[in-house]
Amino acid sequence: MNGNDGRGTSSRRISYSDLEKRQLVRGAKPGNRFVRVQPSQEFYRTGPGWLVPRPDVVEPKGLLGRLRRLIVGRPIPSALEVHERLNKIKGLAVLSSDAISSVAYGPEATMRILITAGLAYLSFTWPIAIAIALLIAIVAFSYRQTIKAYPSGGGSYIVASENLGPIPGLVAASSLLFDYILTVAVSIASGTAAITSLFPRLLPYTVEITVAAILFIMIVNLRGIRESGTVFTLPPYVFIVSVYVTILVGLYKLTLGGGIHYTPPPSAVHPGGRQFGLLLLLAAFSEGCSAMTGTEAIANGVPAFKPPEWRNARTTMSWMAIILATLVLGVGFLATHMHVLPATDETVLSQIGRSIFGPGPMWWVLQVSTALILVLAATTAFMDFPRLMSILAKDRYAPRVFQYRGDRLAFTSGIIALSVVAIVLELVFKGSVEKLIPLYAVGVFTSFTLSQAGMVVHWRRERERGWRRSAIINGVGAVITGIVTLIIGITKFTHGAWLVIVLVPVAVLTLWAIHKHYVRLETTRKTEIPMDPQQIRLRAVVPIRDLGVQAKQAVAFAQAITRQNAQVVAVHVEDDPQEAEELRKAWYRWNPEVELLIIESPYRSLLRPLLAYISALKETYPDDTVVVVLPEFVPSHWWEQLLHNQTALRIKAALLFYPGVVVANVPYHLEK
Repeated sequence: MNGNDGRGTSSRRISYSDLEKRQLVRGAKPGNRFVRVQPSQEFYRTGPGWLVPRPDVVEPKGLLGRLRRLIVGRPIPSALEVHERLNKIKGLAVLSSDAISSVAYGPEATMRILITAGLAYLSFTWPIAIAIALLIAIVAFSYRQTIKAYPSGGGSYIVASENLGPIPGLVAASSLLFDYILTVAVSIASGTAAITSLFPRLLPYTVEITVAAILFIMIVNLRGIRESGTVFTLPPYVFIVSVYVTILVGLYKLTLGGGIHYTPPPSAVHPGGRQFGLLLLLAAFSEGCSAMTGTEAIANGVPAFKPPEWRNARTTMSWMAIILATLVLGVGFLATHMHVLPATDETVLSQIGRSIFGPGPMWWVLQVSTALILVLAATTAFMDFPRLMSILAKDRYAPRVFQYRGDRLAFTSGIIALSVVAIVLELVFKGSVEKLIPLYAVGVFTSFTLSQAGMVVHWRRERERGWRRSAIINGVGAVITGIVTLIIGITKFTHGAWLVIVLVPVAVLTLWAIHKHYVRLETTRKTEIPMDPQQIRLRAVVPIRDLGVQAKQAVAFAQAITRQNAQVVAVHVEDDPQEAEELRKAWYRWNPEVELLIIESPYRSLLRPLLAYISALKETYPDDTVVVVLPEFVPSHWWEQLLHNQTALRIKAALLFYPGVVVANVPYHLEK
């Protein structure tokens, strides 16, 4: 290496062998942010003239570090972020799986409502499927407008916030967050139902299967966007092809092939005697609208596509809408004309496939692909939930921990949070699709409505070429989705939708409270410690148990930072008078220049006497900055932590809420 002593202006380079030795580099120019060694190896500045090697190129230490590297993979540098994005083929598989997979449970949800009025009313399944297909076309066309106007992603939250105000934006965000959570829960539960349709003996293990599936998808998504896209690309296309084949063969047999022999399973739902009317018809329609959840995912995840992002996203949105609408129409037609009955232990789609193909290889392909896409459909939520939480965190509406990407360029905190909440839902509702479906679709249609209404305001304000046409398209979408939102809220309210309707305002208030905290933090002007270094006077307190090497080096450090022995006090909280007296004698033999204060503690409490002394010291010397210097023993193995009482950690936690008090750790590492 060449250069000066680190205070000059020369730049240095270092070989990869030195990098492996983790050597520090000095001598960078003050204006430089980093020194490049090789294309993907950087050194980051930690102080004037000092650079340190990236931590991600250092091999992990310990069993947990190596296990994490094995599960999650090696870190990916930010410079390669664009290479981790999705093309249209992978984008359709990852971001459309939620919407397309809903074909497996959307029409069935409609039929479960209709059959409560009698067998004859199942004939309304086909007309309702037509209405849902038209709604898909309207919403998808509207979201194509949104993608072009807002290519940075964010979807409903950004559109509503910028055009309708912060509160509608937070309502849209909260609605989407709940929808993503329910997407994971419903998709995984539906996938498990498809598996148990093939293997009824697995029914008692429904909850265990759903939890294991969530954990699997969480791990794959923690490995990054591109890797999840690679893993999840094939099953959606196999599902799409198998359902299209089922529809085409079914249509052929119904029209030219002599018909289809259908035998309902033993667990088929018996027709009820509920009075049929407009409210029941609307309830069936609202249940079927669960097939539309996930249609906004592409608009929310535009930045996940390769350049040109907005153009690739719009193309993928069109593909998704065409596939989803035709599959809904096909399954709805077959279910109506085959007179399929919903059952408790076999899905409607499984019954259609079994009746058309028989219990042979094609039926197995249909069922396995259905199970896979339903399980993997949760990936859509795992892509968009963390991204939305990151946007909220940037806008100071969510904790900052959600803002940042992990080693693999994935939003790690958001992925883990989504997994935990989804697992809790599965445990509470026992992995039942029938119990989870009523909670579904309320949030997504609320966000649909706010997004389309926001786009109308956007076009009226911008007045770009063709703005009237665009405003009409989004306006029609807003009116229709608004009506559907009311229908869903009314018809599903007593069946569980009330929970989401109540939780959305609670979430909005929570996000607003977080925002107020960050705003107050940024606008604060009062300081607890003087801003001028010349005005800072340190007064050090060193809590000690005995006169071991940890205590001695902590006292030496306190003397060094204060430069005056009179401003250093070693404090011993007495629980044994004899030990305290022995400590006092040893102390004055070792360092009589520093005061040793022994505090009696008749009730053998450590924290209370120490905190009381620090409070009194702060009141006595209000202009001084009290520094509590903690000697801390750090064992070489994790299990050795169990052999120590973590006193330093307890003191740090208690002093965290003492304004004007600084805590400094002086660790002592036990060598292996």
